[in-house]
Amino acid sequence: MVLSNQLIPGMTISIDDVLFRIESSVKVTVPKGVPFIKVKLRNLETNNLVEKNFKLNQQVKEVSLIEGSLEFLYLEGRDFLFLGIDTLDQILVPQSIVDEKANYLKEGVEVRACFYGDKIFSIELPQFLELMVSKVESNSSAPMDTGNGITKVATLETGARIEVPLFIEVGDIIKIDTRSDEYIQRM
Repeated sequence: MVLSNQLIPGMTISIDDVLFRIESSVKVTVPKGVPFIKVKLRNLETNNLVEKNFKLNQQVKEVSLIEGSLEFLYLEGRDFLFLGIDTLDQILVPQSIVDEKANYLKEGVEVRACFYGDKIFSIELPQFLELMVSKVESNSSAPMDTGNGITKVATLETGARIEVPLFIEVGDIIKIDTRSDEYIQRM
């Protein structure tokens, strides 16, 4: 348990068995009234942002999320099946947690996951991945000028579409930054 005036952004708390990550916390003082703590919370299950007020020195249940490594196995229906590297358990992760990261998942990709109990709340891809180009826009299409040079759109083996330099061809292995969706180099 922590006191409400000790809440800081990044902490994870539990309110009525629902987990929230603190986005911001501010002490509010009013001229004729009791000061309170105004907190913006992100629901870890729905990703919705809510505001909640706490009395000064009110006790709040802090929880610790555990990090672990998972290896992607395959898509099962709409969900993603991972293997817990430490436990060797198969873990089904809902599509809502994986979200746009699915663009870079292929068999064997290792991700970091945040757990509370046996429930996963988030996954994080490695910053850089090496993936094969499976398709490039045809030469008849007009290349895109991004200001950094002329590029074309390539589709990777995972289905992700990113801009690449004109010399990239089908079958090339390229390094990409998964956080910015940018081409880094040809391998």
